[in-house]
Amino acid sequence: MKTIRNAVKAATLRTEHYWGCGWRQHRYRLASLDPGPARAVKEGIAWLSRAQDCSPSKDGGVAASVNASGVWASSYPETTGYIVPTMLTYAKIYHDAVARERARKMLDWLLSIQMPNGAFQGGRVGVLAAVPVVFNTGQILIGLARGVEEFGETYRAPMSRAADWLVRVQDPDGAWRRYTSPLVVAGAKAYDTHVGWGLIAAERQSPGRGYAEAALANAEWALSRQRSNGWFDDCCLSDATRPLTHCVGYALRGVIEICRFYPHRSDLLEACRRTADALISALRDNGMLPGRLDCGWRPAVGWVCLTGSAQIAACWMLLHQETGDRRYWEAARLVNSFVRKTLCTGGPTHFRGAVMGAFPFNAEYGRYEYLNWACKFMIDANIRELALLREG
Repeated sequence: MKTIRNAVKAATLRTEHYWGCGWRQHRYRLASLDPGPARAVKEGIAWLSRAQDCSPSKDGGVAASVNASGVWASSYPETTGYIVPTMLTYAKIYHDAVARERARKMLDWLLSIQMPNGAFQGGRVGVLAAVPVVFNTGQILIGLARGVEEFGETYRAPMSRAADWLVRVQDPDGAWRRYTSPLVVAGAKAYDTHVGWGLIAAERQSPGRGYAEAALANAEWALSRQRSNGWFDDCCLSDATRPLTHCVGYALRGVIEICRFYPHRSDLLEACRRTADALISALRDNGMLPGRLDCGWRPAVGWVCLTGSAQIAACWMLLHQETGDRRYWEAARLVNSFVRKTLCTGGPTHFRGAVMGAFPFNAEYGRYEYLNWACKFMIDANIRELALLREG
């Protein structure tokens, strides 16, 4: 019996070493080995599924986060909206009918909380007063548009109401200055180009209603806030002098998606490359991308915003596809590997496959929490990596 116990203990220690020195230590120490993109995608989808099931609001939405004590937060409409395409993409690639139905359940919940004017609230349900917010509506619009594509007409009218509201409340210069989230510093934001992506997605499903034009107007406004070195002014939730890579990732992805819809606009692609190239200059050899950067793209903190890292990796891969520049591919794979080495693939199910807000766990962003949007962007980046590897 003692021999068996010793063998089990030795196997456990080997497993913990392989996946990052134990499930608790993974919060502060990188794993020595990378679990790989396929494992990361599988574990991430399983965690998002648990987050949907474990949301204390029990509404079909995805819990915003789980903290270090295993306590789940209520559902988050904004991030549930853009988790929908992640689940549907996974379902299509892996022929997973359960994941597809989970996405439909998320969409049906979102329809139940849409405001009469077409907008959606900011923040988590049951936490703040439900007030319309541009950014959150734009993110949910991405999911609604994918819902139209996958499931049909049920989601077309809600999609159009959300997109129409965004067009109505947009300022003449393309910015959105009204209906900002009560959780961020007021004022127009360069990262609202990610709202523009939502409008592009709606345009693809219902063309000719002015959605793409509104998205392009916002991209042009955002580029008026871009400096010659690729830096965006007004591009952070709280500190525009040291923006989170999460916000830079939003801004960059939005412009990329608008550029893909307007391929003749070479100025949009050039603007994307300025920012993408500058981000490569901030990348360290081990794949660490500092979580906040100053206007010279110098590290402003010593920790990593894992959400932003995953977003930027996906942007680099898209730009690699658009330009053939291998630097983007190499940078993306390096960052993806770093993020994967922070994953917990053992231990309690609340944490298995989850992505921390920041690494290490006690850093400023999403402190002591695993965030559903961090997991979503990690999955997206690794699905894209797998697709490019298959293409050779």
